[in-house]
Amino acid sequence: MSDITQTASPVTLSALMGSAPRLRRERLIRFSLLGAALFSIVISTLIIYALFAEAWVFMRDIDWSTTWGQVGWFPRRGLYDMPTLLIASAWVTGIAMLVAGPIGLGSAIYLSEYARPRARRILKPCLEVLAGIPSVVLGFFALSWIAPTVVGRIGGEGGRGSIMAAGIAVGILTIPLVASISEDAMKAVPDALREASAGIGARKVTTTLRVVLPASVSGLVAAFIVAISRALGETMVVFMAGGAADAAIYTASPYDGSLTMTAAMASLASGTDAVVGEDLTFQSLFFVGLVLFIMTLVLNIIGNKFVARVREQY
Repeated sequence: MSDITQTASPVTLSALMGSAPRLRRERLIRFSLLGAALFSIVISTLIIYALFAEAWVFMRDIDWSTTWGQVGWFPRRGLYDMPTLLIASAWVTGIAMLVAGPIGLGSAIYLSEYARPRARRILKPCLEVLAGIPSVVLGFFALSWIAPTVVGRIGGEGGRGSIMAAGIAVGILTIPLVASISEDAMKAVPDALREASAGIGARKVTTTLRVVLPASVSGLVAAFIVAISRALGETMVVFMAGGAADAAIYTASPYDGSLTMTAAMASLASGTDAVVGEDLTFQSLFFVGLVLFIMTLVLNIIGNKFVARVREQY
């Protein structure tokens, strides 16, 4: 032992850092990862700049009286009634959350608290596969089945697109998102809390409602914020099933056809020559995109602040 102590070389900082080739490889990896991060930031910045630049032209030259209190959204005639798009977007998002909220949260509670491990291993991948269904397929489904079968029986006119049909389809599209994030949040709650609740005689449902859900509220709120943003930004389903083309008359009824903000942008920009119209038609696309960007940004900021306030550390 004494011989080993005498012959061993002293441990130095340079020896701990490794050989020179290893340091060069680690430095190369670090700069490569930094470059990837900076590239994504630059791309995002350029997109935001392009959005603001064209939207500024619209805001500078538009007669603002044409953006409020008009008969509807008719950009080729110089009528940019924003309430038409905002109300349709609010209806679609609200209906979608009425569909996705209870079903998604119920699915998450079952998977997290009641399902046996084997059932969970089967059901959760199936639920996540639902999230991979292309939105264009759900658009056709909304037109061919939801509109005549569901909307036609709850007060609307079956056989044509409407805000209600689009909202239900977007809700179906959003269910896996709510269920998956909510289930992950509830699974993160320590089992010690469940065992303590059961130890004092609480039933399973009481433990779920009084212990697990409050303990995972930050994750649940995050799930709903993401789902609302997803529903607000969905394009293809509302474009196909919303019941309007590239213009829409103002309506407050969910049984009528109308355009959401995303559908208005998609319908107006479908084909380069299709944008030709009134002078500011092209710039109106960027203005609507800017409004949508600000809405989702504010929504996410509020959600993050709320989650940070109620988050529990275990």
